[in-house]
Amino acid sequence: MAQYVIKRDGSKEEFDAGKMRNAIETSAREAGLEESRILELVEQVGSAALQLAESKEEIATSELLEKILGDLDTIEPSVAQAWRQYDEARGRA
Repeated sequence: MAQYVIKRDGSKEEFDAGKMRNAIETSAREAGLEESRILELVEQVGSAALQLAESKEEIATSELLEKILGDLDTIEPSVAQAWRQYDEARGRA
């Protein structure tokens, strides 16, 4: 399992799967999904991203983001769009 995440600015912090799951959940809520679907999506997309992280000692946030958004584009495009809009609003796109 990845011990560290390499952030956009090059700094490192401990990998926190909860942060990743919360981001998926927040975007799903913003997209207006029902609670049961949100839980399914967090499990499905979060598990796939965790599998990617398990194969590495360190992982870049950009790599995790690419995996998560790619899966969301396929499974629930409205959630991927909500995530991207949030990133744009924060100047991270």
